[in-house]
Amino acid sequence: MKKSLITLMAGAALAITSFAATAQMKDPTVGGAAMYPTKNIIENAVNSPIHKTLVAAVKAAGLVDTLEGPGPFTVFAPTDDAFAKLPAGTVDNLVKPENKATLVKILTYHVVPGKITSKELIKMIKKGGGTYTAKTVEGGSLTFTLDMGKVKITDEKGGSAYVTTPDVIQSNGVIHVIDSVLMPA
Repeated sequence: MKKSLITLMAGAALAITSFAATAQMKDPTVGGAAMYPTKNIIENAVNSPIHKTLVAAVKAAGLVDTLEGPGPFTVFAPTDDAFAKLPAGTVDNLVKPENKATLVKILTYHVVPGKITSKELIKMIKKGGGTYTAKTVEGGSLTFTLDMGKVKITDEKGGSAYVTTPDVIQSNGVIHVIDSVLMPA
């Protein structure tokens, strides 16, 4: 009887572990839309109902081909609500052809080379004594810290954003959804 109970408990523990591992492997939804690890950053982003402004900006900046490329990239993707926090008219002004260079600078500031998951990011923050700084594709730096259990990103101007949906795995990298637009120096 004792042996049967131990076997049953071990089987239950194995089933729970297996379920947890499967749940962790599933990509989160973004804005209620399914994201697929077999699709690239652009293919998934165009299906996100909360990234319409970002997608329009990426198109206006001419960065679609780059973000469809092999990467890998880590993208910190501001939501439509994040863009709405900017002063009135900012986005409309940025997507004008004459402001393309500024738009490219801002968008590439949200991209870090390589594929960095939240687990790896948190490990680097802890290894750095509570802070980690990464160089962006734009050439600037983003500083990462933990604030009440959430990853906080501080830009070069002192603005900050929080990761709201981590680890949206893509075929060419990973997206972390953020709640504010980051600005380079």
